[in-house]
Amino acid sequence: MSYLSQLFEPRSLERPSTPLSQQALAEILGGQAVYSGSVVNASTALQTVAVYACVRLISETFATLPALVYRRLARGKERATEHPLYSVLHDIANPEQTSVEYRETCQAHVLLFGHSYSEITRNSAGEVKALWPITPSRVTMERNARNELVYVVALPEGGNQRISSNRMLHISAMLGLSPIAQARQAIGLAMATEEYGARFFSNSAKPSGVLEHPGHLSDDASRRLREQYQTNYGGLSNAHKIAILEEGMKWTQIGIPPEDAQFLETRKYQTTEIARLFRVPPHMIADLEHATFSNIEHQSIDFVTHTMRPWLVRWEQGENKALLTETERRTYFIEYLVDGLLRGDIQSRYSAYATARQNGWLNGNEIREFENMNPYDGGDEYLVNGNMIPVSEATADRGQPTEEEEPTPDPSLKGGEEEAEGDEEDDNEAE
Repeated sequence: MSYLSQLFEPRSLERPSTPLSQQALAEILGGQAVYSGSVVNASTALQTVAVYACVRLISETFATLPALVYRRLARGKERATEHPLYSVLHDIANPEQTSVEYRETCQAHVLLFGHSYSEITRNSAGEVKALWPITPSRVTMERNARNELVYVVALPEGGNQRISSNRMLHISAMLGLSPIAQARQAIGLAMATEEYGARFFSNSAKPSGVLEHPGHLSDDASRRLREQYQTNYGGLSNAHKIAILEEGMKWTQIGIPPEDAQFLETRKYQTTEIARLFRVPPHMIADLEHATFSNIEHQSIDFVTHTMRPWLVRWEQGENKALLTETERRTYFIEYLVDGLLRGDIQSRYSAYATARQNGWLNGNEIREFENMNPYDGGDEYLVNGNMIPVSEATADRGQPTEEEEPTPDPSLKGGEEEAEGDEEDDNEAE
């Protein structure tokens, strides 16, 4: 039995079942057909390599980032590892899924359906004990008589489960729109080119043609001739066989060759189009046509800044709202750690560490922690560059008086001053 079935098995059911939304119904019944003739839904779209690569990249990147609960300090923050929610987010989301598996599933739901739903289970003390993902196509939203938001979940075995908003973690994409549904024409074109290529090679890598018969064939004879010819000469296994035509028949090849239809160019462009849909740098889904050694690192940082950061903020705010009480939010907050994604090459990192160490705002053990190394004795001391000291200390070292000190007269000048005063008195007497 799947974890979803076990999730709702002991709970009360409601009948009759509430109708699903039109979008959810379309997904269950096969999705929406597009002009290319393909049917595009969450399942069929994932069969397109570019869509699968983008969804996998974003979902796995999000799932493998450390999800941490922090405690606010007077200055700064610290990890609240003793908080009950910490292990749920960081280690085990529910008895059947680790945190990585759970968050990977939920992020894929948002990318494919535009929504992610997770039921929150709490113990008698109100502490979060588990988060259970729910397939978005089974969820609709409505308001009860008190104008409260309620989630209605269609159960696999029939009936509905009504879940109040305080027991649901709901994360939505922009305007709650499914990226797959909004770009179904572009995805449908990519699916059509894949199908065209597959059918092209299944027919011995040659376009279709017609058999011409000098006489008139009945419907049965025409059907038998088509089936017989396809069986004997169609497909890769029959490629390059010698065809034998009787009764004056001849084969005429028709169709547009792939190079004339710009088949490869279309496939490349649709890969770029799908990467644009998910805001993924093309080189991250193995499209290296425009990638260089000088721009890949910056594109990777751009991926963190403009692709992952909006999703992380959505999750952080959604989880802070749904998983922490109003009182807890004054002390605790949830945050995803992205430092690992922003790490440069070893030379860049060590150069940055040296600057931070010499200027006294990182110590040796903090640097070793960034590099996943154990601390050492004496590594907590901060260093300071001796050439960069406060101005007040610099003037004091030169013997110049500070504002708090009285100037000390120079003994060498005392005799000269008295001698000058004596000469002034002698001049007065002479006058």
